[in-house]
Formats: sequence, structure tokens, C-alpha cells
Amino acid sequence: MKLIILDTETTGNKEKDRICQLSYIVMNENFEIEEIHNDLVKPPVPISFEAMAVHHITNEMVENKPEIKSTTSFNKLKELNSSNNIAIIHNSAFDLDMLKKEDFNPNFKLIDTFRVLKHLFPEGKYSLQYNRYALGLYKKEEKICKKYNIQINPHDALGDVVVLALLVEYLIKEMNKSIEELIELTKKPIIYDKFYFGQYKHKKIKEVIIQNPDYIEFLLTSADIEPDVRYSIEHYLKNLDEPMQFRFRNGKYKGMLVEDVAAIDMPYLSWAYHNMKMGKWMRKRIGEILGKN
Repeated sequence: MKLIILDTETTGNKEKDRICQLSYIVMNENFEIEEIHNDLVKPPVPISFEAMAVHHITNEMVENKPEIKSTTSFNKLKELNSSNNIAIIHNSAFDLDMLKKEDFNPNFKLIDTFRVLKHLFPEGKYSLQYNRYALGLYKKEEKICKKYNIQINPHDALGDVVVLALLVEYLIKEMNKSIEELIELTKKPIIYDKFYFGQYKHKKIKEVIIQNPDYIEFLLTSADIEPDVRYSIEHYLKNLDEPMQFRFRNGKYKGMLVEDVAAIDMPYLSWAYHNMKMGKWMRKRIGEILGKN
């Protein structure tokens, strides 16, 4: 079994963007470094200024570099691409998606330290650089850097790989987690407490379900909803201890709960049920009030 601790830098984070640096180290089961691979590569699209501001790789730096498929690092990675080996990546979805653009289909087992940290520290922060300092990893860098002549710079792929190796070592030795447990934590769905995007960013998911079920229904019908967000919403829906509040979004009773409208104007509620555009959940609730379900 080999451990492949990997990171990439890219031309940006859009669909068109590609890898401009591929770095990884290969370790054995005893966490001894056996190989170090680090290549700048010439991508098929220019590096964006936004990406340069993060990793400081310019188009001039990669102009005379080989394409990724011609590099030793990429071809060695293909040799290591086996279910007998384990890839360790921080926020793996991004890097693996970039590799797939190069016709690389991962077969190895996976440890995603970003997901692992979310399970172990639900209220914590999950960036690699934050945990480099918060967990004291930076204190152990010098020994590795001197031995292998590596320089650690934030958001440089090889530097991040070294920090990532120290993070995994911390999780195993300080958190008493086995490799197998880290693999399982990577697979395990994450239950988010709050939204981290959109109009309800930082709001508790359970509260949004109750106060605006129409928005939740819309999210669940979205094809690109992140799996852990879907899982979290479905978890809270199954364990909801308060009724959802369905309100009219337009019309003369705009902003009112359907139950309050029923108490004063049942004919309007019946008309709305048959004629007004609304979500399936709200229509079902009105149907229950009207005795149609």
C-alpha cells in the first residue's frame, strides 16, 4: 500500500480551467517519504489573474513547460492509480475534477482531510493553511524541508502537500484515527447545521425549513445541489419538531400563513389551490386544509 498525498494548482476554478502544477509525495505505510513529484505544466488555457494572485504561477513560468500528460509526475500517478493505494487530498472534489479533465479516472481509495476535519471539528475551520497554524503543524515543517530541500509557500502545491502530510500524521497520532477510519469519515455524509451559501448563508438549516419551505423545496429539485447539503436538509426534514410555515408570496394575502387565510377566507384558499402557481409542498398543505388529501 502506498499513500499518495496530492495537490494541484490551476488556471482558475471555472469549468474551462485546467492544471498548471501537479505535486504529490509517495509514502509507505510507515509514513516514510519514498518519492517526491512536482511539475509545472503548460495548460491549454491561460492562467487567470485571480489564480495568479493565489499561487503566483504566471503564464511566462509555464510557457516552455510540457503538457501534463507528458510529465513524469502524471505518468507515475497513473501507475499508482490502484485500489491498493490511498490518495490523500484536501477538498478532493476540486483536484479530482481537474485530473478527470486530463482523462485521469481515480481508482485509489480516498482520504479527504477537508471532510475529515468537518466531522472531527464541526464548529471549526477547515482550510489547510488555517490548520497549519491552529494544530501547530508549522513547527514540524523545517525537518522535512531540510531533508528533502523543499520550500513551503502558502498555496504552492508542493508546500501544501507537505502540510497535508503533517495534517494526516496529526490525525493519526494525536486524534488516534486509523487510515481505515479516515477513509470511512471521508465517505460518511456530513450533516451541516447552517447554510454556507445563498440568501440564507449562516442561517440554521432547520430554521429555514420551517420559515421558508418553498426555498427548501426549490433546493431539493436543483440538479447541482451538493450531496452533503441535500443529506443535511433531508435529515432535518425527517426530524422536524415544528410545522413548516407556508405563506402566500403574492396576492391579497401576501405574507400570511395559509392557516390564517383559511380562518378568514376559505373560498380564496380553494381558488388559490386550483389557480395559483405554488410549490408542491404548499399545495399539499392547502389540500390538507381543504380536505382534498
